[in-house]
Amino acid sequence: MTRARWMTWPLIAVAVVALSACDSADNEELSRWMQELRGRTQPKVEPIAEPVRFVPQAYLSEGATQPFERDKLTAALRRAAGATNPNTALLTPELNRRKEPLEAEPLDAMAMVGLLDQKGQRVALVKVNNLLYQVRLGNYLGQNYGRITRITESEITLREIVQDGTGEWIERQAVLQLQEGTK
Repeated sequence: MTRARWMTWPLIAVAVVALSACDSADNEELSRWMQELRGRTQPKVEPIAEPVRFVPQAYLSEGATQPFERDKLTAALRRAAGATNPNTALLTPELNRRKEPLEAEPLDAMAMVGLLDQKGQRVALVKVNNLLYQVRLGNYLGQNYGRITRITESEITLREIVQDGTGEWIERQAVLQLQEGTK
């Protein structure tokens, strides 16, 4: 036999002796301790909450855009037939001009904070992201092609171009009020 085989026999003998040391007396003591621990321990099981009862809501169509409204269908059919929208004349000049910096911000993120008079012309101070901008008549604000049409001591009036429920481009008026005490 080789020397390596002679060296493994003593290791096997030590392992057998170690395993025989784990006799059933130790296991009985361990089993008794486990039984005692199980008897003392009471699991805490919280009851499941009652499900919330679903209460259906009535559909109120008042004031909502109707999907099959005659005007909406007419506009959709006109677009599908390739007819030109007569109100695109409002939008075409806006698409062909260079955008101004304040058109990238939504109107509700702006605040009018003051008014200046420069050489007889009113200049409004508009605050956006903690920066002040000077705007005059004809400047553009907001994301809806809002052009300044009037500046008073208390507000800036804009003409915006937006789409209505039927997809037609229309003009609407928007106002940016003076915000006193804005930091």
